[in-house]
Amino acid sequence: MNMNLLVVDSMTWTITILGWFIVFAALVFLIGVFLTVPKILHWATQKSLQKKNSSGKIESKDKNQEISGETNAAIAMALHMFFNEMHDEESTVITIKEVKRRYSPWSSKIYGMNNTNFPR
Repeated sequence: MNMNLLVVDSMTWTITILGWFIVFAALVFLIGVFLTVPKILHWATQKSLQKKNSSGKIESKDKNQEISGETNAAIAMALHMFFNEMHDEESTVITIKEVKRRYSPWSSKIYGMNNTNFPR
């Protein structure tokens, strides 16, 4: 049986090109999502600021209000620490209770010793 690796049929090319197309389409979609979501969030905050303001006008200091990456990282870390440490405070006292068990000769080591006469 002679296998020639240079021979590629049309099905192989179809699968290869289709796979590349799916990967690049997914990348383009993700780029679109990552570029659009911050704009939507910014638009939503501007709308909520307009609703809070009684005159309906956004002041100049609120218009260009953006949160830096460092601030976002600090907020995310604080939330992570808060939600992961939400458990009861445990006491630092260790209590050891001795459990009384019945005597069982099966676990006794004395019965495992053989009495043999060793020369003295």
